[in-house]
Amino acid sequence: MSALDAARARRSMSKVTDEAPTHEELLDFVAAAGRVADHSSLRPWRLIELRGADRERLGRAINKAEGHKGVSSKPMRAPLLIAVVVSHRKSPKVPPWEQEAVASGVAHLLSLLLDEAGWGVIWRTGHYTRAKAVAKAHGLKKNEALMGWLYVGGKPERTRPERPRTIDAADVVSRMPAKR
Repeated sequence: MSALDAARARRSMSKVTDEAPTHEELLDFVAAAGRVADHSSLRPWRLIELRGADRERLGRAINKAEGHKGVSSKPMRAPLLIAVVVSHRKSPKVPPWEQEAVASGVAHLLSLLLDEAGWGVIWRTGHYTRAKAVAKAHGLKKNEALMGWLYVGGKPERTRPERPRTIDAADVVSRMPAKR
């Protein structure tokens, strides 16, 4: 399958099975996703792998951030969560927004690679991604921010036909305005 075909076929999977790629398989995908364009090769990102009890700890942190007791069930929706972290680097040439774009690019490319390999993936965020309790649970440093999680698991069998999702590229691509 070409990259174009993989991009056209990609779908967010909000429900996944209890299967997940192994740690070793994940490392292969991350090595490829890390090839995303990165001005000055700062590598302003890192990923945190959450499995098993890690997801429960995250669930407690989410509930704490929301002012609730107990464990949120949100992290239990997939067997593997991959926290996407932007690690801002001091750079006179690469502003913070561009470093966040690199981290986002890694996350998107990783989700595409996982999807193409047969895994179900969805990128989840929420207001609690910036909560102190959630940052502490992930061990974030002062220069870091959580951008969300890739929820990863097996693709369930479809019971309904898939609706094609198309973009009319002509609606979003234009030329630079003529000189005025």
